[in-house]
Amino acid sequence: MIYNFLFICYYFDLRNWYLIIPAALLGILTADLASGIVHWGADTWGAADMPIIGRNFLRPFREHHIDPTSITRHDFIETNGDNFAVTVPYLLYMAYKFTYSNDIDIRRLYNIEVYMFLLAIFVSMTNQVEK
Repeated sequence: MIYNFLFICYYFDLRNWYLIIPAALLGILTADLASGIVHWGADTWGAADMPIIGRNFLRPFREHHIDPTSITRHDFIETNGDNFAVTVPYLLYMAYKFTYSNDIDIRRLYNIEVYMFLLAIFVSMTNQVEK
């Protein structure tokens, strides 16, 4: 994440601020919408006793209905770990692109990368914000 952030800072061009701001806002809004849809789906479908998915994915989503303050007792890793894990594959791919792509391609796709980076950050921090 830090590696990608450094590349985003390195390629930042103030002349494109009018494109970067909407990309950033859309990344945040998309993360909020996606997390809401995933949260609704996890609350609605499946069972907490299902193998793998139930224990690791559904149970944490449903825990707050039984004990609304449970999330406040979790440490940072327990609160955010699963969400961070979801974003790791794309962040690794982004780091690969920043490392091996040429400057022209990076600058051409910069706004999309800002959008995707902020989407990943805010998806990762969804539970922390809810806390």
